[in-house]
Amino acid sequence: MTEVIPALSKQFQYKSSMQVPHLKKICVNQGVGGAIADKKLLEVSINEMSMITGQKAVATKSKKDISNFKLRKGMPIGVRVTLRGEKMYEFFDRLVSVALPRVRDFRGVNENGFDGKGNYTLGVSEQIIFPEVNIDKISKIMGFDITFVTSANTDKEALALLKELGIPFKNQK
Repeated sequence: MTEVIPALSKQFQYKSSMQVPHLKKICVNQGVGGAIADKKLLEVSINEMSMITGQKAVATKSKKDISNFKLRKGMPIGVRVTLRGEKMYEFFDRLVSVALPRVRDFRGVNENGFDGKGNYTLGVSEQIIFPEVNIDKISKIMGFDITFVTSANTDKEALALLKELGIPFKNQK
């Protein structure tokens, strides 16, 4: 952060270092649709997500009944982890330096994942890009979403913050 604050202060003319946006939390979320039929799939996803993030994952439950999917309210359908503080920065470092370069045909992440309020969501198509996951022991390749929640007011500020922190965005022309 010691290099990020001066760089962003110069770029956006902040009067105080407290105005500079920062990373609040990282939310990792995985939908496990097959958990309706196979309960073991959810346990495997919880274990994998806990290994990847370094923090215990929690099952998410459905909010309403959907008859077409044979889904009842309260059934577990996903896994999530919210990272803050030191674990957040440790996960961020592993994501940028180890996991993203292992993606096949990687040319940078897309800049279109911003929500208009300074938060960025990145989709990962397979969990095997993380070295913690043993490729021989996985039963199904599943992807997940990683959301970076920042204190930035605009997407432009959040983009500058994430670029300074080291996320390799695509060079769009």
